[in-house]
Amino acid sequence: MSSSARVRRAAAFSALLFTSVVMTACGAEDTDTKSSAKSGDKQSAAAVEDPLVVTHDGGLYVLDGKSLKVVKDVPLKGYNRVNPAGDDKHVMVSTSEGFRVLDATRQQLTETEFKGAEPGHVVQHAGKTVLFTDGTGEVRIFDPAELGKKKPKVDTYTSPSPHHGVAVELENGELVTTLGTAKKRKGIVVLDEKRKEITRNEKCPEVHGEATAKDEAVVIGCEDGVLLYKDGKITKIDSPTEYGRIGNQKGSEKSPVVLGDYKQDREAELERPEKVSLINTETGKLKLVDLGTSYSFRSLARGPEGEALVLGTDGKIHVIDPEKGKVSRTIPVVEEWREPLDWQQARPEIFVRDKTAFVTDPEHKKLYAVDLDSGKKKATGTFEEKPNEITGVVAE
Repeated sequence: MSSSARVRRAAAFSALLFTSVVMTACGAEDTDTKSSAKSGDKQSAAAVEDPLVVTHDGGLYVLDGKSLKVVKDVPLKGYNRVNPAGDDKHVMVSTSEGFRVLDATRQQLTETEFKGAEPGHVVQHAGKTVLFTDGTGEVRIFDPAELGKKKPKVDTYTSPSPHHGVAVELENGELVTTLGTAKKRKGIVVLDEKRKEITRNEKCPEVHGEATAKDEAVVIGCEDGVLLYKDGKITKIDSPTEYGRIGNQKGSEKSPVVLGDYKQDREAELERPEKVSLINTETGKLKLVDLGTSYSFRSLARGPEGEALVLGTDGKIHVIDPEKGKVSRTIPVVEEWREPLDWQQARPEIFVRDKTAFVTDPEHKKLYAVDLDSGKKKATGTFEEKPNEITGVVAE
């Protein structure tokens, strides 16, 4: 999600922006999306294997996962975001009114939706998908295998106060979720399967983002380090600098190390960082890696063997050995680019599935599929509109 500077700017005009988006997206859901679902009921589209979904101004491109050919352009007005839903068919779409479920294999929005103002983070772990709705503080948990049904069974927890938060349910049913209000975010609380409090830590200013590493170690970002929840205990790992914001993280079940961004300038309108953080959940140590190039909040990913991947503004994927904490190689993909000030504006983004990295190229209206082993491009997709966010179906 957003960086520190972006969060401060978003807070200033969120009401105006949200009203504007609601007016456009609401109309889209009353007409475009519902008519699309109805037409899909009458004539079911041929299924697409391993689909990808790319947002653009006015809709959602559904792509064939191998050829990168646009199979269908699903109309949907407003600014929308996409995340894996946790199975091999669906994608979660964040709209102005809540989370919508897109059947990507059939290229149509379903009637399943999780309403609520300001839909936020979507997390998959231990066979569950967890939705956090910022405007209500509501946490909704379900089995993604039930998304094919009209209404999946949903477990709900409501935070004491609405805020920009995140939550993850562990294998034993424990829920790790953020604490805060619309004005101040401060830490996390861990609840048992009956939602009784186990432990908490409120020493995490501007808490943001989540990643789960090997052995179910959970890392939550702060503006001065991270909180690590492991083996029933919360540990604060401090940043090596006075202000060291880690707001976006990527984990891998194959690695004890979590990849995070790292920002050091509290006053920057938009800091373009050149260092990333590696948080070792076994040792409790945090290490910084200087990339020599900047990146954005959409630049982080993990490889099939737990490699830490960062798409730099130099146009290259920087492959980092998380154990050694060093860049092992780089893979050229796109031309040099510069992160825009507006966080909603399109910029190159990386999405990884299996051994393939998919990288968007908004300026040239293209998408590249890159083999991570060879570093070679194996397919190219072309669009009529600029691609913005990208995701795909990913079953655990």
